[in-house]
Amino acid sequence: MDTLFRYIAMLQLIPRAPQFKATTTLQTLLEEKGFNVNLRSIQRDLERISGHYPLICDQSERPYRWSFDPNFKSTLPAMDTATALTLVLAEEYLKGLLPQIAVDKLSPQFHDARKFLDGLRENGFADWARQVRAIPNGKALLPAAIAPPVWQGISDALLQRQAIEVHYLSRQKQEVKQFTLHPQGLVVRHSVSYLLATVNDYEDIRQFALHRIQQLAPSEAPFRPHPTFSVEHYIADGAFGYPLDRQQVQLVARIDASVAWTLAETPVSEQQQLSAPDEDGWVTLTATVPNDQQTQWWLVGFGARVEVLEPAHWRQAIAEQASKMLAAYA
Repeated sequence: MDTLFRYIAMLQLIPRAPQFKATTTLQTLLEEKGFNVNLRSIQRDLERISGHYPLICDQSERPYRWSFDPNFKSTLPAMDTATALTLVLAEEYLKGLLPQIAVDKLSPQFHDARKFLDGLRENGFADWARQVRAIPNGKALLPAAIAPPVWQGISDALLQRQAIEVHYLSRQKQEVKQFTLHPQGLVVRHSVSYLLATVNDYEDIRQFALHRIQQLAPSEAPFRPHPTFSVEHYIADGAFGYPLDRQQVQLVARIDASVAWTLAETPVSEQQQLSAPDEDGWVTLTATVPNDQQTQWWLVGFGARVEVLEPAHWRQAIAEQASKMLAAYA
């Protein structure tokens, strides 16, 4: 029985190609799980298992390195209807959010979900894969294309806490620059994925769009952690909202009935109030929101259905923008 459990544990440790695990690494990981076994036994186990599972052994160097065939699709554990439907919906949603290389990492699970539903034609579930869709709120741009080695390299650097050397296309200077980066976090915002990292010996966190990384390699420089950094706090401080400052502001706006209905169901903030409609059907919105440009752009998107009353500097900024648009279309 111990041998069976060891086989299962070993299969769980072996990644899909092009990633791999050396037999020495597998031995260490198995010991952490409570299996004490020598390298010769591990090698013999792997050779025996490879007769039943599509394992690939790289014998070009020692110790040998093992991986699953990249097209291997596991059927463990067995799929159920609710999980299959959730995966189909998740695939639709993630296609518009994550880069294709990231979605491809989950393709075996998505394939199994569709295959499972296609096998349920007798009870009607087969059509569900064609009847569920996830759509974004607003216009969604196609995700920026990221080179597979870049995505894999960033993932490894984050998990292994390793510094990396990159060739990065600067958007402002429109030239390729070299940096030593110390990855601290990863954020997907709309159609762009960003690496949050410190640069060289500096302490400030900077954002690097993954699709602008042209080359990436592990660095010989020791990794420098940022002990006080938190992705959650970084976002809460408005890093991706183009903040005007770190203060919250009181938003007061007149909104039409359709906007009021939307915000009654999906509030703009936890501190939101909607008045009763006036005689013209307009509602007064009062909400505490970040003092950032992102919220202003969101308000402008409603066009004439929203009139910002406060803060005064927001009202002025939106009025100036409207005047420029009017002049452009005149």
